[in-house]
Amino acid sequence: MLAGDDEAFRIVYRAVHPRLERYLSALVGRNDAEDVASDTWAQAFRDLDRFSGDADGFRGWITTIGRNRALDHLRAQGRRPLASFAPEDLPERVAPDDIEATIEGLLGTDAALRLISALPAEQAEAVLLRAVMGLDAKTVARIVGRTSGAVRTAAYRGLRALATQLAEQPAESGSDTSVPPNAEELR
Repeated sequence: MLAGDDEAFRIVYRAVHPRLERYLSALVGRNDAEDVASDTWAQAFRDLDRFSGDADGFRGWITTIGRNRALDHLRAQGRRPLASFAPEDLPERVAPDDIEATIEGLLGTDAALRLISALPAEQAEAVLLRAVMGLDAKTVARIVGRTSGAVRTAAYRGLRALATQLAEQPAESGSDTSVPPNAEELR
């Protein structure tokens, strides 16, 4: 991709863009996420000669750009990210095997992003960056300006809060409503 290979760009874009746009949707809202994502990719292309690293490094780099673009957008709009919803708005679900899989299974829905966005900002961002973007704690720490321990703790607390909220949701009749405490996996 760094050498201008169009096919390499397509592969990277298809792998990174959907996750990036979901992350940005939680920060700026669904309506503005596409514009912020476009600005992110445009800046990434302008600065591509400054990037060096592997695929994980690229995801972290473009996520940092996206986060900065989102914060700029929010400042320009004079608003903060918000997501208020009623738990009744969540889709019906089957009994989950683990918290992370449940969240990942719901990520294609607006309700899942609203659920994550309803967490305290630090927890929501940690969950999004760890579970949605698939970044490690060290990379997330660099992006958000915190220690990797603080990121792991925020992600753990966020996933536990989500597990509690999901466990409180009515499950399909006959299914198990318990949610095992697997949030430890992101620690």
